[in-house]
Amino acid sequence: MEASKNQLSLKDITAIFNLQKANQYAVANQPISERRRKLKALKKAVEVTFRSAIQEALAKDMGKPKAEVDLTEIYPVTSEIKHALSHLNSWTRKQSVSTPLAFMGASSSIQYEPKGVCLIISPWNFPVNLTIAPLVSAIAAGNTVIIKPSEMTPHISKVMKELIASVFEENEVILVEGAIQTSTDLLSLPFNHIFFTGAPSIGKIVMSAAAKHLTSVTLELGGKSPTIVDETASVKIAAKRIAWGKFVNAGQVCIAPDYIYVHESKQEELVTEFKKVIQSFYGDGANNSANYTQIVNSSHKSRVGEMITEAKAQGATVACGGKIDGDSNFIEPTILTNVSMDSKVMQNEIFGPVLPIISYKNISEVIDTINSKEKPLALYVYSNSNKDIKNILKNTRAGGSCINNNAVHFFNNNLPFGGANNSGIGKSHGVFGFQEFSNARGVLKQHIPGALEMLMPPYTNFKETLINLTIKWF
Repeated sequence: MEASKNQLSLKDITAIFNLQKANQYAVANQPISERRRKLKALKKAVEVTFRSAIQEALAKDMGKPKAEVDLTEIYPVTSEIKHALSHLNSWTRKQSVSTPLAFMGASSSIQYEPKGVCLIISPWNFPVNLTIAPLVSAIAAGNTVIIKPSEMTPHISKVMKELIASVFEENEVILVEGAIQTSTDLLSLPFNHIFFTGAPSIGKIVMSAAAKHLTSVTLELGGKSPTIVDETASVKIAAKRIAWGKFVNAGQVCIAPDYIYVHESKQEELVTEFKKVIQSFYGDGANNSANYTQIVNSSHKSRVGEMITEAKAQGATVACGGKIDGDSNFIEPTILTNVSMDSKVMQNEIFGPVLPIISYKNISEVIDTINSKEKPLALYVYSNSNKDIKNILKNTRAGGSCINNNAVHFFNNNLPFGGANNSGIGKSHGVFGFQEFSNARGVLKQHIPGALEMLMPPYTNFKETLINLTIKWF
């Protein structure tokens, strides 16, 4: 059946798509108890049956520590499932809404129905989390799903394929391995919804392909997420939380603090605290630490390494780290100061363990600079001044924000997660993810003859008078 070892032909992919298309209404019409059963089975597969295999695969693909796998891959998925199980009945229940007096005699409601056959294209940086969490929303909403994970992490893709096959039939959910051609073939099909997580440049390709079929999309993208540390902030707290948010997964995190604006009175103290925190996290050498992840491959290692080299050539100071292992895909947690705004580390999303720090005097200049760039996926503020916090939130735009923390908003299933424009379209997690994979179908039911029937042709002077009264009063 396979065109190559892991890649299906377009004919095979189309056959799978058609199986799911033929099965979509049967899946959609299953009782809610059946959706709950599937979610429970998926939870058991992730949390128990395949947990060790997931940990081992991610150690092979990225050198991820076991605890980090549990914290950033397993927990977000099991949390998402438990949240869905707790709220599924209320999400799927018909929601009555008011009906204008002009349509007296009718009742109105909203019914959330499945969109149909969905495609999830997931990335390599958190392959389990960012594959199965959106799948939870799709299953909760009653869809069929084809999953295409990244080819950059083959060991975990193989495990996830086995995991999915252990829970679902292929005419409901299937994981398809492959590279660029597989993605291209999938995007040529008329899916009812596409959920993509990745770079903005690829998101544009996905959106363009979806437009040919008028397919709705959820795009979880990225960009440069700024962090502001003002003169009132607790520098010790900020350094610890920012260091964790930046260097977990070796900085390969779409919502990682990408760069810092720190008030000039706090810069020296912040750098000093970063050095202490990094040493406490990873010891004397992060490259030899069991608590630190490697870069996904040599290509990305070179990309990040070139950013550091260019920044140094343009006058940046390596305040901490900067060491690149020539024999493996490790890059030390790196702090840069005196960074040129024209350098790649300030122009491109870093997606690696490099943290530029820029000092400022006036917060209004910081806000203006942030607003001159694309809207970020996240914006973080460290401050003990409610006035400053309100000012920053009011005068900037971002997909999401944390105050005196970073990245943890992702773990709250009651909050919508997603970007704005260049950093994303649509929201995920909890009810927001459920709605993303659903069509909100408005239903009006007429019970008795309504006033509108009195306004139908022929349009007499009396009826025109009634129409005018309706416009004015109803």
